[in-house]
Amino acid sequence: MTPLERLGLAVMHRMDPETAHGLALKALQAGVAAAPGLVTSDRLHCTLAGLPLPNPVGLAAGFDKNATALHGLSRAGFGFVEVGAATPRPQPGNPRPRLFRLAEDRAAINRFGFNNDGMEAIGARLRTRPRDLVLGLNLGANKDSADRAGDFARVLAHCGGDVDFATVNVSSPNTEKLRDLQGKAALSALLAGVMAARDGLARPIPVFLKIAPDLDDAELAEVAEVALASGVAGIIATNTTLSRAGLQSRHAQEPGGLSGQPLFDRATRVLARLSQLTEGTLPLIGVGGVGSAEQAYEKIRAGASAVQLYTALVYGGLSLVSDIARGLDSLLAADGFGSVAEAVGTGRNRWL
Repeated sequence: MTPLERLGLAVMHRMDPETAHGLALKALQAGVAAAPGLVTSDRLHCTLAGLPLPNPVGLAAGFDKNATALHGLSRAGFGFVEVGAATPRPQPGNPRPRLFRLAEDRAAINRFGFNNDGMEAIGARLRTRPRDLVLGLNLGANKDSADRAGDFARVLAHCGGDVDFATVNVSSPNTEKLRDLQGKAALSALLAGVMAARDGLARPIPVFLKIAPDLDDAELAEVAEVALASGVAGIIATNTTLSRAGLQSRHAQEPGGLSGQPLFDRATRVLARLSQLTEGTLPLIGVGGVGSAEQAYEKIRAGASAVQLYTALVYGGLSLVSDIARGLDSLLAADGFGSVAEAVGTGRNRWL
């Protein structure tokens, strides 16, 4: 991290977290944010559900909900970027304050509630996207929708032509009863509608399913079964957790989803279990607590073909992206792996 980036983070950490986040997006839009540049190599080049990536370090959904900073993010060193969640109609989300830094825990709690500009506005921005960026859209449902399952398909049908992949997000804890859609019957029906919308696109794209870290073994087995049967391209493990185990911050009991370092072990165990259940036949994206090259490597060895980060950027800045990619390249080389793909799942048993 450069001294200037360190100073910028210190200033932003004196602000309300949501205000600081908005300023970070504006800096990216204006092109004044640090742009570390892309780190890539023959080892880091990989393929995710048919998508060629320059490196396996991605940006998780939620950072750029409304796709307003795509050109800035395309210069930030990510191998791929996911924006959203987008819902059919705009919605304000939950009342503020709804984002909390847990600095002692290197974590955050949010209860945004799918605040976004809606698929019409987001879709218009996606049409002007940088074409050299592997870009995905997280699909969501309106809080007051009479057909939440149908909302996911509607957003995909509207925006799918301008992204490279889409993610079905039924795992946010901040929209009441949304996680109920992870049950076997509901999830099967929802994914059938989404895949039908995907098949109707001029250029069908990979669809991923994002799941919660709070599912038990039986629920994970059902999710794996449905995912394999539905035709989705892979699973993103995981979203935020409702657990509050071991937290030190005064904000620890705020309602919402917890992300960051405390999530790492829980999310990685879920990842490894899914890798076992799917027998390596579905690409997995490891999310939750990735804040270093070593943690990214651990996710890959647990079964992930790629990783995503978000909360770690609050504490490490954008330079963390290139640091992780560079460190991951060194770790792969030190263990004799010629590619990311060779390392996937090689350390899975340690988490089972």
